[in-house]
Amino acid sequence: MQLARALATRFLLGLLSLLFISFVTFLADEIQPGDAATVLAGEKASAETIERLRENLGLNRPWPIRYVEFVSKAVRGDFGTSYYGVKEPVGQLVGRNVTMTITIASCAILLASAIGIFLGTLAAVWQNKPPDQGILFVSTFGVTLPNFVLAPILAYFFALQWDVLPLTWSVDRVAPDYYYLILPVIVLAMRPTALLTRLTRASMVETLRQEFIRTAIAKGVPPFRMYVKHALRNAILPVITAIGTSFGFLLTGSFVVETYFLLPGLGSTTIDAIRKGDIPVVQACVMLTGAIFIVLNLFVDLILPILDPRIRESQV
Repeated sequence: MQLARALATRFLLGLLSLLFISFVTFLADEIQPGDAATVLAGEKASAETIERLRENLGLNRPWPIRYVEFVSKAVRGDFGTSYYGVKEPVGQLVGRNVTMTITIASCAILLASAIGIFLGTLAAVWQNKPPDQGILFVSTFGVTLPNFVLAPILAYFFALQWDVLPLTWSVDRVAPDYYYLILPVIVLAMRPTALLTRLTRASMVETLRQEFIRTAIAKGVPPFRMYVKHALRNAILPVITAIGTSFGFLLTGSFVVETYFLLPGLGSTTIDAIRKGDIPVVQACVMLTGAIFIVLNLFVDLILPILDPRIRESQV
């Protein structure tokens, strides 16, 4: 009962967070110069035309009423229509592009988790020895190197110099799609790989100092079994939490990567909408990103008590 109450509380806090995101998103549109009527009417429209369009759109009503209407429509996935191009519904536009973002973010977090946990465990086993020092050096480099620096470096060597990978996404692709995602995934995975490596190492070093590890050594447990089954199993819990958080941040980190590699994803769509002032698209992208981030954190809260009985017992 206590566990269900704790999870319900987290779910409620997630909804409140999403409501706060919606309010900030709506308020940002309110305080900026101009409004939807100004954009839709065009630069040469008269004041009378703009005012008439504002009345037709309901923009002359008090903002609290319009905010409630905005939230009620957002719950149904209705964010209006885009201001530019063919002016298609925003839900269709975002739904078509979010698949790319989730794909590269999922591949990046899987790659980062596998490499980060492996290197972190290896560094902890060889603590203060050359392998540990080398892994720490590489992970520090990975943390400090931003995406917008790493992307052109990798693109220069793999796409321009060696010509083994395509540089940017294109409509007339001549190779399988995954070839076009290799560089973006590597760039996106670099920072979480470094963070998970350092976190896994710190957690493993702390776990290897525990009494039950010394007991396992005294009983003659084989080293591989001791490190994997006993040490890593207990050290992995904070890493799982970090994986969930990192995946959420990858959704926003993909903005730079998608823009650089011309990927049709949520990030590049958001950047393009910000440049044009396409507010409905910006609002939909921000709301969707926030919702995915909150759902991921809720999923981590659900899975941790399953993996660790101590957490479940403390909540019960």
